[in-house]
Amino acid sequence: MKTPNVRITILVDNVAGEGLLPEHGLSLWIETGGLRILFDTGQGEAQPENAHRLGLPLDKADFIVLSHGHYDHSGGLASALEAASHAICVLHPAALRTRFSRPPGGPARSIGMPSASRAAADGLPLGRLRFSSSPMELAPGIGLTGSIPRDSFFEDSGGPFFRDAEGLEKDLFEDDQALWIRGPEGLVVCTGCCHAGLINTLEAARSLSGVPEIRAVIGGFHLLYADEERLGRTLDALDLLSPTRLVPCHCTGEAAVRALEGRFGGRVTAGRSGSILEF
Repeated sequence: MKTPNVRITILVDNVAGEGLLPEHGLSLWIETGGLRILFDTGQGEAQPENAHRLGLPLDKADFIVLSHGHYDHSGGLASALEAASHAICVLHPAALRTRFSRPPGGPARSIGMPSASRAAADGLPLGRLRFSSSPMELAPGIGLTGSIPRDSFFEDSGGPFFRDAEGLEKDLFEDDQALWIRGPEGLVVCTGCCHAGLINTLEAARSLSGVPEIRAVIGGFHLLYADEERLGRTLDALDLLSPTRLVPCHCTGEAAVRALEGRFGGRVTAGRSGSILEF
């Protein structure tokens, strides 16, 4: 049996395997190229407990990467940085902004990075904090997209998200980014929420890596509120990209997962905390 080049454990997800804590959020533990990467940190409660139950050494993380600044992806940052006292924290500077969700006719809700997480990032020495507004490589063959170009006309941020509580300034999610790994069978792409759009995200990863083949996509696809037109166009675009494996998590939405399964069959495996993926 070949030794896997990439091993990814879903540490936090809305759904959890037996004996693990579910949480509305996402966190992935990635082992590849001799590196250990914590990608997103969930809301904070489930991450350390699930890591303990799964035997994952958070204290050995080389990098802690945030896909964007929402509370359900950054809430565990302070505890993760405390555990991994030598890890380099990587995030887009816009991840530190205040931000809100405001549904039509409803009250605004603050959904940005919690103050404890923001303080933990601000308190890091310069050598342990890297800003990723532009694409960057963490190591040869392992990179971050930085801000993702918005080229597909049918994709949007996926909800009523704003920079202000009054709902006057839309949140454009400049901080939304994905992590890509160049493998022998194609790209493995890890996504947080795909507020930039799933197809935009995959096209950015392909362009930056120079690898057209997509071996796997793991993470949130944010199709929870996608209408039939957007969902259909997303499926058609995925057909052309032809990923070998899709592991939708967190904010993808049950209807979207069913649609993905209907189109791509056994190539789709719904994620849950405790799932281990090897490539």
